[in-house]
Amino acid sequence: MKRPFTHRALVGLAFTLLILAGCSPKAGDDAAVAVTAPVAPALIPMPADMQMREGTFTVDGGTPLFAADQAATRVAGRFAGLLASANGPALAVAKGDGQGGIRFIIEQATAGGQAPEAYTLDISPDGIIVKATDERGLFYGAVTLWQLLTQGGHERIALPALHIQDAPRFAWRGFMLDSARHFQSVDEIKKILDAMALHKLNTFHWHLTDDQGWRIEIKRYPRLTEVGGCRIPAGDAGKDPATGKPVPYCGYYTQAQIREVVKYAAERHITIVPEIDVPGHAQAAVAAYPELGVTGKPIHVLNEWGVNTTLFNVEESTFEFLENVLAEVVELFPGPYVHVGGDEAVKDQWQASARVQQRMREVGAKDEMAMQSHLIKRLEKFLVAHDRRLIGWDEILEGGLPAEATVMSWRGIEGGLEAARQGHDVVMSPSSETYLDYLQTDSPNEPPGRPATITLQQIYAFEPVPAALEDGQKHHILGLQANMWTEHTRNFQRLQHNIFPRLAAVAETGWTPQAGKDYPDFLARLPAQLRRYDTMGIGYAKTPFEAGIAIDDDRKAGTAEVKLSNPLGYEVRYSTDGSEPTAVYRSPLTLKLPAQVRATAFFEGKPLGSVGEYRIDAASLLRRSDEQLAVCPDTGRLLLRLEDDGPLQGERAIFNVTIFYPCWQWNAADLDGVSAVNVRAGRIPYYFQLAHDEPSRTFEPAKTAHGELEIRANGCNGKVIGSTPLPAAPGADGFVDLTAALPEGITGKQDLCVLFTGDTRPDMWVLDEVALQP
Repeated sequence: MKRPFTHRALVGLAFTLLILAGCSPKAGDDAAVAVTAPVAPALIPMPADMQMREGTFTVDGGTPLFAADQAATRVAGRFAGLLASANGPALAVAKGDGQGGIRFIIEQATAGGQAPEAYTLDISPDGIIVKATDERGLFYGAVTLWQLLTQGGHERIALPALHIQDAPRFAWRGFMLDSARHFQSVDEIKKILDAMALHKLNTFHWHLTDDQGWRIEIKRYPRLTEVGGCRIPAGDAGKDPATGKPVPYCGYYTQAQIREVVKYAAERHITIVPEIDVPGHAQAAVAAYPELGVTGKPIHVLNEWGVNTTLFNVEESTFEFLENVLAEVVELFPGPYVHVGGDEAVKDQWQASARVQQRMREVGAKDEMAMQSHLIKRLEKFLVAHDRRLIGWDEILEGGLPAEATVMSWRGIEGGLEAARQGHDVVMSPSSETYLDYLQTDSPNEPPGRPATITLQQIYAFEPVPAALEDGQKHHILGLQANMWTEHTRNFQRLQHNIFPRLAAVAETGWTPQAGKDYPDFLARLPAQLRRYDTMGIGYAKTPFEAGIAIDDDRKAGTAEVKLSNPLGYEVRYSTDGSEPTAVYRSPLTLKLPAQVRATAFFEGKPLGSVGEYRIDAASLLRRSDEQLAVCPDTGRLLLRLEDDGPLQGERAIFNVTIFYPCWQWNAADLDGVSAVNVRAGRIPYYFQLAHDEPSRTFEPAKTAHGELEIRANGCNGKVIGSTPLPAAPGADGFVDLTAALPEGITGKQDLCVLFTGDTRPDMWVLDEVALQP
């Protein structure tokens, strides 16, 4: 265990929170009586067609709100609630089809008429009319009107006259949440559903079972949650610090809670797709019922991340178990789809089992992939008999695809292309473009996750319909989905950080016609969306709205060249005298040391995020944190941003580390006048299952009892120029400070590599900070 160490304060990195401007004053304030001037609509997602017209219509607390029938009344009521919760005017719903004011109208559908999710919105000087042929479309029209009324946030709002004719581009506009690795409460799930609805997303894919936890109550098999719903986390996170006794991490949803969530989602026109993963990602289930496994031996619920080899066996009794589970699942989830996983099912256990091989011969499966296909087809028949459709990750293509199966393409788009060409429906969800557990900036304030970044622009640019797909098969692309895996996302605050605002980009791709997408225009509309997030209590990421800094120093001259930037390209303003940032950054700054820089991003004269404060002096230029160091070329792979394993409660330190070969590189380190290298290090459990990637895990052999800290010149394959033995364990605070002396004659700028020798299992040393000692 280690406590968080505030080394960033020592290297001159301090961040102060600047709260974004919220909504307007409440009624009773002098400003509340003023009418907001109409502004250009800042809608996300952008409507399919919008035409501006002459005039305005003002909405205030006295504006009548009419709904002619029961469905329209439900939508009008939800609209009024949303508006009030965003500090807008409080409107009362009146039944009937009155004149003026705001009117919600359900029109009778005609043959070949509007799609169920389509709507029209008309604003004129005489009033506002929202119309649709289905409650779903009317709700989305209400969301658009709500967005228009929450741009300025005053009690009296002048809306520009306009006409919107709108419908979504794709039928599947999805978001997947992994509740198996880290568990979210029912209230937190509801907050996610609320946010999805306000982005016009309509499919919530709920990942409920995995190696690390079984989260859905199955009454016929109570041990699935009694045993499979708990794990003992690795390291200090799984121990009571006072007694040393195990502290389990537990959680599951009762069937009553699931029905509550399903109903809540349906009221927001969101369909839930449950996922029960087979034949892999099965360790929690096998821990509960060992007879479901291949070996039959008792095992624990997994407390490591990565690709695990535990599979369900292929006995008839296990197939019946899975059908019994699905029988309860389809009773709980009325939507048309059930997800059966099918991904990352490493076949080692099946290959090594004589019984599985015999069973394969019995069912006529020529290899293990055909055996998986046999299971998937069996489950598909069961689901079809229960009026459901099977969907799985793109691995279900291997070995043969069931006739009615839908494919979710995550290993790139190739699986989706293949499935569509075979005549199967596809949801595009490539890990390289739509995975939200990847970090979104290179800011040191990013939470744990995968440091290979997937930026807002990258997500916005993703096109779900491949250009290579033949026109006759393009209708098989149902849409797209963003996925949020939670191995490294321990709490709801971090979950929201990872999701927003990137989910807004997913929403626009799912809804807006391809020709109507415009990334610069999206960025211009995004600040209004951030204000909505603030008023609705949505905890979006602040890192994309920071001002980042890059420093190129000249220690001999006592100067530093400072470059400022914003990840999204917003204007950056700065100061060098400690005042509020006002000067517009246009080119690199050459500053004499010591120097102070304060900077933040702006849009239309208003700050977007926190103010970064950077103090640069001779001492700070001799230090680098792990986030500021590079990955060693060729040897450093699979970089992760990992959280420490303790303490049990409270903040934990975070490290950037390559788990296959833990090394860090300070490129072009100036070693003139440097006599030693000081390293502050911590240690964390090596909690990763690597399956067939295990041979890629390498390390330098230890020369002493507990290994060494090594400093190498000219990269991680270079000569060792400094070394010191490692202790048996870090100190009481979880850290150890190490010093490796350098020989005389080491000068100039060199790529300085820092690594720790010795096996990385069961614990690995990680770097927190490195400093050059004059």
